[in-house]
Amino acid sequence: MLSSTGYIYVLVVILEKQKMNYNNKKFRPISNAENGETSNETLFHYKQVGNILTSEYSGGKIKYGHLIGLVDHIGNIEMRYHQVNVNDELMTGICNSKPEILENGKIRLHENWEWTSGDKSKGTSIIEEK
Repeated sequence: MLSSTGYIYVLVVILEKQKMNYNNKKFRPISNAENGETSNETLFHYKQVGNILTSEYSGGKIKYGHLIGLVDHIGNIEMRYHQVNVNDELMTGICNSKPEILENGKIRLHENWEWTSGDKSKGTSIIEEK
């Protein structure tokens, strides 16, 4: 029989194993709002240490971009991004992503984002693990 401390330890171990980890995963957009700059030519390279997520990305309308975010216990991401587009404009924004695990085990991220530069418009996008 486990003590209450034993039950807590078992629960922590189970939760640790269920945490989403994006480290070394690559993603490409499959859809984006018209006011967005990413496309299926954009490739994101995710890195994760603990709950801190970073990514470098480029392709399509984006010469170079970088994001940093925090991953919660179920894989939701709160992030900030900045990028230089093909018009040499520095663009910045915020994004919240919610994961979906596909039948093949790959991750799909449903994103709600907002520009903090330019027209400050909002949009949605979906990216999938490659």
